[in-house]
Amino acid sequence: MFHMVINFCHNVKLQGVRISAPGNSPNTDGIHVQFSTAVTIVSSKIATGDDCVSIGPGTANMLVDKVTCGPGHGISIGSLGKDVNEQGVQNVTVRSTTFVGTTNGFRIKAWGKPSNGFARNILFQHATMYNVQNPIFIDQRYCPNRNCADQVKKKKVTHFCCCVFFVTLNYFVVVITYNFAPYTYHQGSGVRVSDVTYQNIRGTSATQVAVNFDCSNRSPCRGIRLNNVRLTYRNRAAVASCRNAGGTAYGFVQPRSCL
Repeated sequence: MFHMVINFCHNVKLQGVRISAPGNSPNTDGIHVQFSTAVTIVSSKIATGDDCVSIGPGTANMLVDKVTCGPGHGISIGSLGKDVNEQGVQNVTVRSTTFVGTTNGFRIKAWGKPSNGFARNILFQHATMYNVQNPIFIDQRYCPNRNCADQVKKKKVTHFCCCVFFVTLNYFVVVITYNFAPYTYHQGSGVRVSDVTYQNIRGTSATQVAVNFDCSNRSPCRGIRLNNVRLTYRNRAAVASCRNAGGTAYGFVQPRSCL
């Protein structure tokens, strides 16, 4: 249910696009790009109930410039990794953007299951956030409906118990019990996220965690860079959260980097 789709295209420019849908309308992505190269989206205003711009598998050499988003779910790379054999996303620049009351700002989302997909050489630059719930977010456990059975594995663990009961001084009985208890665990995403830069980003977060790198233990995020980031929560310091993420922070960075 996308408003606009760019699919298997080369050298496309969208300028002055206006898209409007209610914030509570599901699956109403503004512009979706996949399997395309050299796509430019510039000077556009998008209001939706889903991603303002979504950048899918097979996208390379893309520029998003001067886009205002809100309401909506922000600008997303992904979802990636839904299929095992999948093309990745690379060489994407998103700059001079404004987010107003969105669910996310800049998001990279990948399903929590095996995949050979990737997202690399991504630059998010010069952005202003107004009351955004997740201003900076990498989500490698993406599960939109919270019902992703294919991302969960069941495993059995054997518990061994040996009990000794003395009956007399000369005889005893040994009772051995086995307990096969299943437990579940989430598979890590196989999508490789690397060389992602967030530069000159400022504004306000609607939640305390303004920067969240929730990466996979199977394929940890690498080469994440924060440069001149200033995000606050209710006029005070916000928080950054990192899991399986590595990188560097330089210049003024608020919230304090967890990389």
